[in-house]
Amino acid sequence: MANTNAPFGFKPVGYFNGTPWNGKYNVYYIPVGNASIIYRGDMVSMAGSGSADGLYPDIARTAATGTTIVGVAIGFGTTPNFMSDPANLGRMYCPISTEMYCAVIDDPNVIYEVQEDSAGGSIAVTAIGNNADLVATAGSSTTGTSAMSLDSSDVKTATAQLRILRLVNRPDNALGNYARWLVRINEHIYRTTTGS
Repeated sequence: MANTNAPFGFKPVGYFNGTPWNGKYNVYYIPVGNASIIYRGDMVSMAGSGSADGLYPDIARTAATGTTIVGVAIGFGTTPNFMSDPANLGRMYCPISTEMYCAVIDDPNVIYEVQEDSAGGSIAVTAIGNNADLVATAGSSTTGTSAMSLDSSDVKTATAQLRILRLVNRPDNALGNYARWLVRINEHIYRTTTGS
């Protein structure tokens, strides 16, 4: 059975020590000048500043070359205490040029499930333990879901955003085009001694 091509960004599944993801996140700030829509499941990076009160670091959608990744966006709100938009309860993403707060899974030990893009071929089993970058495809403003994926054409031993851990063990997933993999963030802002 062929794998389905249905990218969903990055989905937390557990921690590197084997425990399941516990739902924990921290709140970050998206300034009004944000230049890209941020979807649920998108990787986000530190943007070098914060909210006016200094309580919430600001973030931006991670580019395919971003090296200050802080985690994955999972919710948005108009206040830091309520991850929703009272004026639009169906909103599941942050539009361009819109000030919002964002729930971000920022623990550097979280493992994520992600679909490979299979551009130029699929990822081989020999890629396990190697690195790759993400593909920063825009998500859906209808569902609010990310379309970021794992770059199958750029697997390497050199430094890259993500470490490939293993194939997702599920009956509907197999090696080949659009396979789903477990990855960990390599270029995490909280795992480096260099500031943002």
